[in-house]
Amino acid sequence: MTTKTSTHSTDVLVIGWGLSGLVAAAEAAAAGRRVIVVDQEPRTNLGGQAWWSFGGLFLVDSPEQRRMGVSDSYELARQDWFGNAGFDRDEDAWPRRWAEAYLQFASGEKRAWLRERGVGFFPVVGWAERGGYGALGPGNSVPRFHITWGTGPGIVAPFQAALEEAERSGRLVVLPRHRVTGLAAQDGVVTGAHGEILASSPAARGVQSSRETIGAFEITAGATVVTSGGIGGNHDLVRAAWPSRLGTPPADMLTGVPAYVDGSMQAVSAAAGAHLINGDRMWHYVEGIRNWDPVWPGHGIRILPGPSSLWLDATGRRLPVPLYPGFDTLGTLAHLRTTGHDHSWFVTTRQIVEKEFALSGSEQNPDLTGKDVPLLLRSRLAKGPTDPVQAFLDRGEDFVVESDLGRLIARMQELPGGDVLDPDRVRDEVVARDREIDNDFTKDAQIAMLRSARAYRGDRLIRTATPHRLQDASAGPMVAVRLRVITRKSLGGIETDLDGRALGADGGAIPGLFAAGEASGFGGGGVHGYRALEGTFLGGCLFSGRQAGRAAAQAT
Repeated sequence: MTTKTSTHSTDVLVIGWGLSGLVAAAEAAAAGRRVIVVDQEPRTNLGGQAWWSFGGLFLVDSPEQRRMGVSDSYELARQDWFGNAGFDRDEDAWPRRWAEAYLQFASGEKRAWLRERGVGFFPVVGWAERGGYGALGPGNSVPRFHITWGTGPGIVAPFQAALEEAERSGRLVVLPRHRVTGLAAQDGVVTGAHGEILASSPAARGVQSSRETIGAFEITAGATVVTSGGIGGNHDLVRAAWPSRLGTPPADMLTGVPAYVDGSMQAVSAAAGAHLINGDRMWHYVEGIRNWDPVWPGHGIRILPGPSSLWLDATGRRLPVPLYPGFDTLGTLAHLRTTGHDHSWFVTTRQIVEKEFALSGSEQNPDLTGKDVPLLLRSRLAKGPTDPVQAFLDRGEDFVVESDLGRLIARMQELPGGDVLDPDRVRDEVVARDREIDNDFTKDAQIAMLRSARAYRGDRLIRTATPHRLQDASAGPMVAVRLRVITRKSLGGIETDLDGRALGADGGAIPGLFAAGEASGFGGGGVHGYRALEGTFLGGCLFSGRQAGRAAAQAT
């Protein structure tokens, strides 16, 4: 049977309709260019992975920070970024330049640019990646995690609206179920793409769709922008890229992104001459729990923890300083991979859970996502966990709730992997930690950090519980949570210059080819270096998508 090939022509072709793709397409259309946007998924997935996000954005010296009593500056943010990134390679030349440019954006026009598009922010600024190593080491010196009012859908909405307006005006065409398998080139210039047309799919947002092929397509374009995301939905690629500095990859991982985050455009882009760099840099979380109500295969949810829970490895040994909840994601991942086990534990109390446990994902935060102030007041400020957290306490396979430590440990041992737990070690760690609570001063660095954290108004209000004994019956019942690695972000990708032009191995720009978002390591092929300060993934998509969209429009 002969497969029919559909053909199209446009000024700018955008491959992938995640946040960076939406921004790039909106910018190119606003510049008066004809735009085609293709994606392998049904249109229900417009907005991509960003739609599912918590909506956190990294801003510097914002009004929200100042209202919360936080003093921030470009200089402090730069100190933190470069201390966090640890740039140490020749191929970090463009990532360094992207970091400088992004910091200027985050401390300058970023907030106003978003506000002009109707994006608002929750007034309490979160403190992610707290570090704990010293002023020049990794981590945020101050709270910078600004939650979008509306979470991920709230940040997607204005750019989706711009795309749909351009679509109505005839300047932009969206082609769902178009899977790019190759980039076209002529005399060294990328001139578009070709691929497979997939069968229409009724799959809901995030649900894995079929790969049945019903046709082929070719698109000729003056500029092509790759915004296809990372590899987090493909565990084979994650394990292949896993660096030895992080030990061996886990045999058992959860998946923090839909299956379509498959890295399929990496090989396609490389075949067209794009230079892929820093593929061994990745950002996976260690506080993953299996979703009791999954959307995609292996669906995991990340606990965004406050700093109070006691963190134990699989055997019951407490993690070393400063690997406390919310302090150093990569350092914790590296340490846990030395233990020989794929899981770890939080031991905590209901009082800590209700104050400190937030869950990643727009669907896990209906108050913020729905911009529902009454629900927010009931869920965030009233006594008790939020409804989504309570659902995990009631139904989550990784949660144990018991009235006393002995029964808690026994139940922990019953869960898969619990056979390696040393009950005496767990008891010793809990009892020793509890003794340190009796005084306002302590040698326990985590408890000292708790008291320091509560000096920040936002932590005291909604993020850090009053320090108390884990065995305090009035704070109970006790809670244990089994944690696993959850895949999420690729920190490397297509090397680009500050205009988003894809570069070849010789350092020269490939005419006609651009990249943005996670496909480009959020800018330059790895703007974060080894570590992320958080709130920088969506921001990197915004900034790199804007740069690439504007430059692609100028190139045609």
